[in-house]
Amino acid sequence: MSEKQQVGSSYWLDTAPDGRHPALTEDLDVDVAVIGAGIAGLCTAWELTRAGRSVAVLEAGRVAAGVTGHTTAKVTALHTLVYDKLRRTRGPEGARLYARSQSEAIERAAGIVGELGIDCEWETRSAYTYARDAARVDELRAEARAAAEAGLPASFVTETGLPFPVAGAVRVTGQAQFHPRKYLLALAADLVERGGHIYEDTAVLGLDEGEPCRLSTTTGAPVRARDVVVATHYPIFDRALLFARLSPRRELVVAGTIPAGQDPDGMFITPDEGIRSVRTAPYDGDRRLLVVTGEHFTPGTGDPRARFEHLTAWATGHFPDLEVTHRWATQDIDPTDTVPMVGPLHPGARHAYVATGFGGWGMSGGMMAGRLLTAQITGEECAWSGLYDPRRLRPAVREAPSFLKTQAKVAGHFVGDRLRPVPPVESLPPGEGAVVRVDGHRLAVYRDDDGSLHAFSARCTHLGCLVAFNGAERAWECPCHGSRFDTDGKVIQGPATKPLEQRDI
Repeated sequence: MSEKQQVGSSYWLDTAPDGRHPALTEDLDVDVAVIGAGIAGLCTAWELTRAGRSVAVLEAGRVAAGVTGHTTAKVTALHTLVYDKLRRTRGPEGARLYARSQSEAIERAAGIVGELGIDCEWETRSAYTYARDAARVDELRAEARAAAEAGLPASFVTETGLPFPVAGAVRVTGQAQFHPRKYLLALAADLVERGGHIYEDTAVLGLDEGEPCRLSTTTGAPVRARDVVVATHYPIFDRALLFARLSPRRELVVAGTIPAGQDPDGMFITPDEGIRSVRTAPYDGDRRLLVVTGEHFTPGTGDPRARFEHLTAWATGHFPDLEVTHRWATQDIDPTDTVPMVGPLHPGARHAYVATGFGGWGMSGGMMAGRLLTAQITGEECAWSGLYDPRRLRPAVREAPSFLKTQAKVAGHFVGDRLRPVPPVESLPPGEGAVVRVDGHRLAVYRDDDGSLHAFSARCTHLGCLVAFNGAERAWECPCHGSRFDTDGKVIQGPATKPLEQRDI
């Protein structure tokens, strides 16, 4: 990948206002503290403010600039191939509750767009899960039946607007797509106007679940709140072994413009070919922005640069007039038992809640989480509380093979990565990093473009797995739980809350 093609910021970050909020500098008392200003956190905070609660959102970076700022921004209840599986593992009622909760979240968001007059490029589109392999047709037909029985406007089709034939597809009409950062900045502005608080550059380090709860922050200013919501994508606190039931994966995104007449007119995904997701967005009168996602992998493994080239070749091969303008990457968290975890943080929690494990469908999932957590905090009934309850045990036991596979992968990295041979420091070219051995210790060493070395302990500050270097994004990544650090050792993405420990070399 050339320097011009080096992965950078997302289209959503480049084309939205750069509104900023202050850091927390003094003690604060509120009804609810929400940790994380992505879609789950901001939707929860906004709903709670509307319900009359005093709310503070604490964000380590910037509003809607983390995972939410790098999404493909599909707002749909069709989540690849989920309904036939839910029908078998959770029963028909579980599948219906899943479909209803996701659909009502989308309807709620559409209503908010109209109510607040948000200019966020909201467009109604059909969503498709397709396959090109005829061997998967029966699977797609079963998914279409299950989705329809769950209450979605779903059908099996053999024709789509894609520029290549498909063996079959599940189509769900009446779904949506939007500009996620513009939407969330509008929610943030309305939240503040209604008396809510948003603090950026304020990472949370500790949680004391007393009455009230007490949060410690990197700014030194404490926060006291009756209730706390952990909406940091991957939870920064693990008080119910959630880490053992979550698996991080990274996905690459290539975006650019195509002639408007080549718009496939829909949102598409296939579980084949390393996953391929396709959608478009408004750009100008003559062209649309094409967004292609795929090449999923565990953070800290493989060669992302080669994967970017592979994804770009796929996109330009099927859309020859594509003019690539952006390359970025996003991160998803998969639960071992299919369904996101939204509700009490652990079995003994009375005032601490969590929202995580959206499995790549965080837009509708985050909107759903906002409504569900607001209902739980305000004492309202919600029909799907049990479905998403993080304390659930029977589904986790039923899908034990996925749980064991996740843990085996973590154990393999924890042990195996310490046995791998390492290159000499002298071999590092500018702009590259590697884990090397110095005086018997494994160090994460990066050589910047000027030739200077930056060295840190290679142990992730979360649970001690060894990090690896992502050359495409110039970041250190933990393959065990997905923590990410920049070349200065600072945390980019949790669950780690502390930077890599600096070392002399």
